[in-house]
Amino acid sequence: MSLYNDTDLLDYDEEENDSVLPTKQANDSQKPKGSHVAIHSSGFRDFLLKPELLRTIQECGFEHPSEVQHQCIPQAILNMDIVCQAKSGMGKTAVYVLSTLHQLDENCTNVDTLVLCHTRELAFQISKEYERFSKYLPEVKVAVCFGGIPMQLDISKLRKNPQVVVGTPGRILQLVSENHLNLSKCHHFVVDECDKVLDKADMRSDVQDIFRKTPHSKQVIMFSATLPKSIRPVCLKFMKDPLEIYIDDESKLTLHGLQQYYAKIDENAKTRALSNLLESLSVNQTIIFVRTVNRCIALTEVLAQANFEVICIHRGMQQEERLKRYQLFKDFEKRILVATDLFGRGMDIERVNVVFNYDMPDDADSFLHRVARAGRFGTKGIAVTFVSNSTDMGVLNEVQKRFEVNISEMPEKIDPVSYNERK
Repeated sequence: MSLYNDTDLLDYDEEENDSVLPTKQANDSQKPKGSHVAIHSSGFRDFLLKPELLRTIQECGFEHPSEVQHQCIPQAILNMDIVCQAKSGMGKTAVYVLSTLHQLDENCTNVDTLVLCHTRELAFQISKEYERFSKYLPEVKVAVCFGGIPMQLDISKLRKNPQVVVGTPGRILQLVSENHLNLSKCHHFVVDECDKVLDKADMRSDVQDIFRKTPHSKQVIMFSATLPKSIRPVCLKFMKDPLEIYIDDESKLTLHGLQQYYAKIDENAKTRALSNLLESLSVNQTIIFVRTVNRCIALTEVLAQANFEVICIHRGMQQEERLKRYQLFKDFEKRILVATDLFGRGMDIERVNVVFNYDMPDDADSFLHRVARAGRFGTKGIAVTFVSNSTDMGVLNEVQKRFEVNISEMPEKIDPVSYNERK
């Protein structure tokens, strides 16, 4: 019997050219022209960001904003509330990181920006993005706070008076309730992957309690790649006259640079098929998704015994070990990662060009988030899904119907150029 069940696991994303349906815009000039605009002729300089931010953007090699950045950053730096659904892999995180840093008085000694997300690894990643973009803003301090590590470490971080705090709702609420975190002067309240954060009653309650500890007048920003209509009114309750951007045509949520295939394989033949594909495909880095913690551990051991350089990440690990392994994969020291849906949302590893659904996810939304780990921000990638039974095929058919995408059966050969070069 499994030591862990699927309810113990947390799900966790970012997009390509976003075809969006704005329901409220600041002015008509912000409306997207056409339905297939990935790159705008304008550059980041047109946003009139701080010179220190522009310098970092240039050093990172970013030239043109994606559509979601083009639509949201000009309004975000004007302190407008925003709720935005945008395709995975196109830089949603940069929207709120750049806009909040632009508005920040780096000499302030209070928490100016609070970012909430639903997983520890995603919180860690977001904090690193703040550190990256504040490279030439030396007075800016960032703290990341989440469960799984001693709270005294978080308290020590907060004593250094960070202007930006990133964390998970449970730990943030605990710090606020025990008066270790003062949000009375917080000007920016951000919720990433807001559908997951606000979907479950307990986490939503934590967010509401935290929200009440912030000033009445503040900017609220919420992002997600999947934003069901049932969650949208919940988001709007936190906001005042926001800019709303939704993708009501779900076919536009898929990544255009991503090839998708399925392979009909008996359960007991999956590992051999995976091994063969790892050897035959041109893999930069790959994420292999499985259903449970025990399967994650077992598959990793089998692949390691077959001399693959592989690591795994799952909820059963100590938090320090999870972050250590995440960093090893992020730094390209390991090429193969086996993971549960803990790694299925928000995690941005730029070299990942191949994703495997070793086990089929439970629903179409989880499928979309998983495969979006490859083919991010205009790059090409490939996703291969193993189908072992009628239930698997049912989920696959739901994905094809909802997102209007054709997932073909895996051919014998695939040209490596088709999933390795930038478009």
